[in-house]
Amino acid sequence: MSAATLPMVPTYPRADAAAWLAVAAGALGAMMATLDISIVNSALPTIQGEIGASGTEGTWISTAYLVAEIITIPLSGWLEKVLGLRTLLLAAALLFTGFSMLCGASHSLPMMIAGRAGQGFSGGTLIPTAMTIIATRLPPPQQPIGNTLFGGTVILGPVVGPVLGGWLTENASWHYAFFINLPVGAALVMLLTVGLPHQRLRTDLLRQADWLGIAGLALGLGGLTVVLEEGEREEWFASSEIRILAIVSVIGFALLALGQLRSEKPVIRLALLRDRQFGAIAALVTVAGMVIYGTAYVIPQFLVSIAGYNALQAGEVVLFSAIPTLAMMPFTPRLVRLLDIRLAVGLGMALMAFSAWHETDISSQTAGSTFAFSQVLRGFGTMFAMAWMNQASIRSVAPELAGDASGLYNTARNLGGSLALAGIAVVQDQRIWLHSRRIEESLSANSPQVQTYMADRAQALGGMDNAYRSLSGTIQTEALVMTYVDLFWILTMIVIVLMPLVLLLRPLPKGGRMVMAH
Repeated sequence: MSAATLPMVPTYPRADAAAWLAVAAGALGAMMATLDISIVNSALPTIQGEIGASGTEGTWISTAYLVAEIITIPLSGWLEKVLGLRTLLLAAALLFTGFSMLCGASHSLPMMIAGRAGQGFSGGTLIPTAMTIIATRLPPPQQPIGNTLFGGTVILGPVVGPVLGGWLTENASWHYAFFINLPVGAALVMLLTVGLPHQRLRTDLLRQADWLGIAGLALGLGGLTVVLEEGEREEWFASSEIRILAIVSVIGFALLALGQLRSEKPVIRLALLRDRQFGAIAALVTVAGMVIYGTAYVIPQFLVSIAGYNALQAGEVVLFSAIPTLAMMPFTPRLVRLLDIRLAVGLGMALMAFSAWHETDISSQTAGSTFAFSQVLRGFGTMFAMAWMNQASIRSVAPELAGDASGLYNTARNLGGSLALAGIAVVQDQRIWLHSRRIEESLSANSPQVQTYMADRAQALGGMDNAYRSLSGTIQTEALVMTYVDLFWILTMIVIVLMPLVLLLRPLPKGGRMVMAH
């Protein structure tokens, strides 16, 4: 082949320091937003006690954040067009920091819920727009580095949150789980100011906005998330509040559907889900979100309630899943270029399923060290699945729709977490009762073994009443362990059932460059 017929290879200028500062700002903002989803989990009992909230009321401290964030994430693309990227992120950073201070200073439940909702609304824009910064500020050859940095922060945030929250609560005060955002927010504002150019406001877009879709998105997703989170505790449709919220959610989704039909530029393009590949990715990332958030909740609960760990020790066990993320980050950009997406995502999902299956062998004697191997496996699986699926999601749509795809992708991941937490509450309530009855039925009062056991316990504990209380506690403990086993089996089977969707993914060209959402 002559030199004249050789294909032209495009050349790109290298990113300057300001561009990398902007990328660092995006990653820092995404880390702050994802970390604050779970940072209160370890400190929740302490917070509830100090602000006078019951266990049921205290769940709103977590739910308020999740509901607000899941509404805002799909809106971030439209908000970016109206306000401009720098203005949007500066406003989000300042508001997030301000609401964090409100949470840290809270002395009542309404004050805390208001602060957490404000954190969620402002933090929800920090996650997908971090991908926008990488797409707009870095040339294609350097985007893999920024993408890996972003992917690592999103994966690490939910894992580090419980550990950091537990450490601050044990060594300082729960207030610092929120006050820590003040220096982080200040650094974020400086990085954004230096790293991003100013863009003019597009107020004309307000008149053209899909207001039906915006209202429907808020009512639909907000109502659905609350119903999922609170349904089991409120006995589902026996509660008037759940019935009202369910109706609100249905009305919201009806408005959202109407907006899809009437608006030329709907606020969120649900039509993307009709694409075979993108629909498969949305389903897979929802499942990945279920495993990530579900196991991050179940394992600490098991260690605290069964193994006698404190919140910090339980969080440290979950932190094992962060090791593969840190180990793979330097190599992920090259691996994404070389490894077929179907193979990578399939491997990631298989590792996530195997890690959940490995935890079905737990017992009341299981300690935190037993989870170390499965947590490392899950970390590798999460990194393979999420890093490659991000690429596949953007490749499945036209470049001008990449921002909409990013919003749907991140919403699906968070919705998976919400579904997991709701499902865990349902399974725990139903299966603990079932396993307790089955254990009781297996203990015959006429059995010589049972009689001997009870006589020995009565002698050791100073009376038959104490022996019966001990037996009841043992039954409840074993029933709870069996329930946790059920939960890990369910997560395993969900991943296995949806794994064939990997075959619908279209491979990236071997050695092809990475693409980014924007």
